[in-house]
Amino acid sequence: MTRVCSIFSQILQLFPRLEFEIATRKHNAERHARGFTCWGQFVAMLFCESGHAKSLREICGGLAASEGKLRHLGLPGAPPRSTLAYANEHRPWQMYQTVFEQLRQKCQTLAVSRTDQKTRFHFKNKLMSRDATVIDLCASVFDWAQFRRTKGP
Repeated sequence: MTRVCSIFSQILQLFPRLEFEIATRKHNAERHARGFTCWGQFVAMLFCESGHAKSLREICGGLAASEGKLRHLGLPGAPPRSTLAYANEHRPWQMYQTVFEQLRQKCQTLAVSRTDQKTRFHFKNKLMSRDATVIDLCASVFDWAQFRRTKGP
């Protein structure tokens, strides 16, 4: 019997739960949890980014559509929009910076172990994070940037 693992769960495997919990405790990020954990918010936001969701409604709807598979990702169920909005507003961003640093350190260790050289791992270009709010801002500032859902000119 072969075991099938979704791409999304493979991405989540890059973030060990124990390290994530250490970052959560370090920043006291569960202080405003209200029954919705930081891991649940992280999974929802990663789902949003990978699925190109543009609103909380799309995120929650997409998660609700895969309700049976959420338990395997560490979520008891799809969060309501208000819960996700509250978590996005009240969780410290520094926790996610710590999670990024943990991942960067892991990449650095892997890069050094796979090469004969003892070079330090670094990003060649400036690292930019994608955020859906930037897209709307750019579209409103630059009149030539128009978004359309149809194909062709």
